[in-house]
Amino acid sequence: MTQPDFDADLPAAIGEALTEFLRDASESIGRTEPAFTGATDALREFVLGGGKRLRPTFSWWAWRGAGGAASGDEAAGVLHAVSSLELIQACALIHDDVLDSSDSRRGSPTVHVAFASEHARGGWLGSAEQYGLAAAVLIGDLALAWADDMFADAPLPADVLRRARPAWRAMRSEVLAGQYLDVRTQATGDASVDAALRIDLLKTAAYTVQRPLHLGAALAGAGDDVIDPLLSFGGDIGVAFQLRDDLLGVFGDPGVTGKPAGDDLREGKRTLLVALGLQHAGAGSAAASVIDSALGDAHLTDATVERVREVLTDVGAVAEVERRIETLTDSALAALDTAGLADPAPKRLTELAVKATQRSH
Repeated sequence: MTQPDFDADLPAAIGEALTEFLRDASESIGRTEPAFTGATDALREFVLGGGKRLRPTFSWWAWRGAGGAASGDEAAGVLHAVSSLELIQACALIHDDVLDSSDSRRGSPTVHVAFASEHARGGWLGSAEQYGLAAAVLIGDLALAWADDMFADAPLPADVLRRARPAWRAMRSEVLAGQYLDVRTQATGDASVDAALRIDLLKTAAYTVQRPLHLGAALAGAGDDVIDPLLSFGGDIGVAFQLRDDLLGVFGDPGVTGKPAGDDLREGKRTLLVALGLQHAGAGSAAASVIDSALGDAHLTDATVERVREVLTDVGAVAEVERRIETLTDSALAALDTAGLADPAPKRLTELAVKATQRSH
């Protein structure tokens, strides 16, 4: 029997691995508690209904670049292991939407909004909003638990999984630390550049690029001579990716981003874009007042969003973020060149880096 070449259509292979795992996991708990199928169905739809599969893709190409094969039993096991990263992502997104009070994700109602609507339609007891929030927290927790299960159950030798666990553990802790810092920064009103960059490094760079790369390389048995430059590459590209996302959060097309224009402003996000805008505008200036008054205003109008866009552009914050993205991308690619990865991994990782940081994605 011919072994599949996972390089040929990696997103499809990741989707198949997730479909199989989620089906089996859902059926298992469904036999024990049929009422839970509403939650498991929601998680399956969320995971399989969209997403760029960036994390497992970065991880896969680190595995390949560090000497892993494109096909075979071990490659299938690695694909299973790295696909579990999509469940970590599902947990983070579902919980982020709760933390940010977001109404939509990928053009559809967020999980907590969908479950609140179910409560309201059914005329159930208690608060529909509270029910939706509780359901989303639990479904996000389920995604995290199943991520651990999927990773641990990967058909790989115990020593292979063992050498990748430090990366796995670090990633889970770092993304939660980043989420906490994000919440804390909004609460304290810390709009400093340093605070914004720290959140970007932990919440996005570490778990989107750095640790997936670390995970894939560790599964292949790579040493520090490969892992260290990959961590440098991942840190810079991850921050650049977040800076692009920050720009899209204010200037992006809702048809592309799947979220209303200006949602980051309504949620009070102290992004680097905002921090630089306030810094360049100067404390107490009219321009700073326009930015500051918009942050956290849930009823922000499109006209006000447009005014904030103009101010951020006029004071030079947008141009500086674009410069930082370009500088970070260049330094990341320079680090990648020193990792000594096998072909075609350098080319594929370069393509991923460019795609993640381009002006629309």
